[in-house]
Amino acid sequence: MLVTLRLLFVFLLTALTLNAHGQCPDWPAPRAQNEITALQKQIAQWDDAYHRESRSPIADELYDQSHLRLNEWQRCFDLPSAIEPLRSASGSVTHPIAHTGLDKLHKAEDVQAWLQDRKDVWVQPKVDGVAVTLIYRGGNLQQAISRGDGVNGQDWTASVRKIKAIPQRLPQPVDLLVQGELYWRLNEHVQARAGSVNARATVAGLMGRKKLNDEQATGIGLFIWDWPQGPADLPTRLSALATLGFHANEPYSQPVSDFADAQKWRDHWYRSPLPFASDGVVLRQSQRPPAERWEARAPYWAIAWKYPFAQALAEVRKVSFKVGRTGRVTPVLELSPVMLDDRQIKRVSAGSLKRWQELDIRPGDQVAISLAGLTIPRLDSVVLRATERADINIPAASDFHALSCWQPTPGCESQFLARLIWLSGKQGLAMQHVGRGTWEKLLETGRVNNLLDWLTLDAPELANIAGFGERSSERLIYSFHSARQRPFAQWLKGLGLPPTGQAQLADSWQALAQRDTEHWQAEPGIGPGRAAQLSAFFRDPQVLALSETLHAAGIDGF
Repeated sequence: MLVTLRLLFVFLLTALTLNAHGQCPDWPAPRAQNEITALQKQIAQWDDAYHRESRSPIADELYDQSHLRLNEWQRCFDLPSAIEPLRSASGSVTHPIAHTGLDKLHKAEDVQAWLQDRKDVWVQPKVDGVAVTLIYRGGNLQQAISRGDGVNGQDWTASVRKIKAIPQRLPQPVDLLVQGELYWRLNEHVQARAGSVNARATVAGLMGRKKLNDEQATGIGLFIWDWPQGPADLPTRLSALATLGFHANEPYSQPVSDFADAQKWRDHWYRSPLPFASDGVVLRQSQRPPAERWEARAPYWAIAWKYPFAQALAEVRKVSFKVGRTGRVTPVLELSPVMLDDRQIKRVSAGSLKRWQELDIRPGDQVAISLAGLTIPRLDSVVLRATERADINIPAASDFHALSCWQPTPGCESQFLARLIWLSGKQGLAMQHVGRGTWEKLLETGRVNNLLDWLTLDAPELANIAGFGERSSERLIYSFHSARQRPFAQWLKGLGLPPTGQAQLADSWQALAQRDTEHWQAEPGIGPGRAAQLSAFFRDPQVLALSETLHAAGIDGF
């Protein structure tokens, strides 16, 4: 079934917007033509690799989303489609009965609309493999044909004769034509957890070879999803196929009376162990038109309801650079909002500055993102680069380190904010009701230009700041005053003292500041590098100035 999805482009991926609010790109005509041509060429390369070389250089769902994006761009700029996706898919063997495709739905309301007024509907897993026609004469396998363009395909007979999952001789001497999916056998595969693990591409690659060895053939299974000339209703077709030796699809064909039924089975197969990868479910009416009327296009009697995207195609709007408390520079990609597992994703970290530089991601690029641990957005790869490479002001990593940016001077805003957040957080002074938003408001109004300026703020002053009412001001002042009572060790951590391992810390700043590098290195668990960091911390002029401020404020230990 997945092969048919590669060849049909009636996409109903309404869960994914082209960009924020579905707006068209703000491009002049020449750039629009360049961007559309670049995407067309990329899709054409993927098509050629898939159909001619039996390779899948991109995940199916990213391919689908890329083609949807192309359709949207062409619509935005009133340009015709120039892609012929099936140009290299066709083969020399004609299918006696055409392979139909499937429209793909993502939103529940679209599925509900399709189900409305339909009766005798069944649901099956949408097996992630490659489609095939099997033809029997007198009960003997005569020919196997790849899906191809739905009308003509390649002769796969020699390879199919080696696949044990495919009956070579039926128990009855009948003439038979069935359509199904060749899939890679998996053990207790849970789609929600493991994804498609490149299963379809594995089978496509094997079937594209001239010869298939016994070990490879053993790894391939068969799922029959239609008997075009079989009995009129699906249950009778399933029963008859089982008597002929095609048993695999019986447990995976279930009747549905309404949307809730369909949703139940979709969720069940998405989260349950199966012997194959799948990327959704197929809803099909039990009865359909005579096979002679079938065409190589999506029919009205069946649709695919896809699982949530494991990967989403996202457009980069902006590249910003976040400097952490210790001076680590992290590039962050601001994205046009996309949906992943019912979550809207607007930004993703590029990891390290080095990785971003290697990927060279710029605004306008299309990237693949997924969720790590089902919660954290993760950058996977660059799918397509914008034809125009925007200039970006890249911070020099050498400008930032553990002792830089103790004030919010130009270029230091990010690291200074990170210092404030660390100071008030649970690893520091554990201030209640004080977080990023609090510090951002105080910074915007110029009330905090030093790491300790908040020590002198009072309730009336806070109450005059937009966003701080009387109650919130009093609560904030209480948190600030409570922080004064925190133990000396907590203050040290809040200021950013490097980790001290098992070292015994004195209870006063003066005693610690007198230790030199050798003294620190003599402490248990502290090596030369950490000893140098600790010594530098206590000798840094900015840190010394903070210690004097805390001494003047009467903070214990200073």
